[in-house]
Amino acid sequence: MSFFDLRAAGDVRFDEISLGEVMLRLDPGEGRIRTARQFRAWEGGGEYNVARGLRRCFGQRTALVSAFADNDIGRLLEDFILQGGVDVSLVKWVPYDGIGRTVRNGLNFTERGFGVRGAVGVSDRGLTAVSQLKPGDFDWDAIFGRLGTRWFHTGGIFAALSETTAELVVEATTKAREHGVVVSYDLNYRPSLWKSIGGQDKAREVNRRIARNVDVMIGNEEDFTACLGLEVEGADHNLTKLEVDSFKKMIARAVAEYPNFKVVATTLRAVKSATVNDWGAICWADGQFYEAKHRPGLEIMDRVGGGDSFASGLIYGFLSGADPQTAVDYGAAHGALAMTTPGDTSMASLAEVKKLAAGGGARVDR
Repeated sequence: MSFFDLRAAGDVRFDEISLGEVMLRLDPGEGRIRTARQFRAWEGGGEYNVARGLRRCFGQRTALVSAFADNDIGRLLEDFILQGGVDVSLVKWVPYDGIGRTVRNGLNFTERGFGVRGAVGVSDRGLTAVSQLKPGDFDWDAIFGRLGTRWFHTGGIFAALSETTAELVVEATTKAREHGVVVSYDLNYRPSLWKSIGGQDKAREVNRRIARNVDVMIGNEEDFTACLGLEVEGADHNLTKLEVDSFKKMIARAVAEYPNFKVVATTLRAVKSATVNDWGAICWADGQFYEAKHRPGLEIMDRVGGGDSFASGLIYGFLSGADPQTAVDYGAAHGALAMTTPGDTSMASLAEVKKLAAGGGARVDR
């Protein structure tokens, strides 16, 4: 029996819809942004990465709600998204003014880091088409009603882009609940996004409003503290060690403050170096805690997108009718696998996720 009262797959067009930003990621590979002579291009965005993982790894029907400036960069992003199998029929295209004075597409320069040199992200996302989205731009009754979806996902990156995107999240999540759609939200706190619009105080004000509409709340140790004011006792500033019991106490406070939460899930990442992390996850559901296998000393190629891949694995578990333990195991396994390959998005297969979740190792398959 499914943990959630999900709409029947045959009654809806999509299994999951994501509302969020997609930027062109420019990756200098093993080098540095400041000295690079070439970059590899990818697409990426916290909310979108979930939809893509659900489509490519888990075989779900997913769609993106977003906006792009209608120029060749926007069409490149569209091409990347179509390669990932995510439906783009709900994307809003905004006329381009020729130089980006009024609207443009976002760029995200991202270093993977290595050893003692941490990953670095330098975004160039002012005046983007997606940041100018506002309530009323989409017909949510048509999206959630006529088309239909079983699950709706968005997050704190999109909410932080502007005053209007935060209001759009409130509008969308309210409508989703009216239509019986499960709502998940990844807090995804980014200090750089909030710095110029009120900082952490503004982040808490916005996210506390949105949290009232959320069924499945996802985040990491920093997210819950920065966005909801829920401290994790014993988490040191550098996150070199994590105490599971402290996270459980924090989650207990979260569900007491937000009784609408049906599931709260958090990744557990202790950073030993940019390329070696301890990795795990826990999930609270229906009054019980479920803990994924802890993976100390996990070797990482590219950490960016690991949390998003955790979210897509967790969501797939619930969409497939699995119990919370299986869902958090899928999430942690998918996140671990996604961090073994470059780029924001997952290159893992469902068979690989199931194998790792069941305790499989890295012996050669041939």
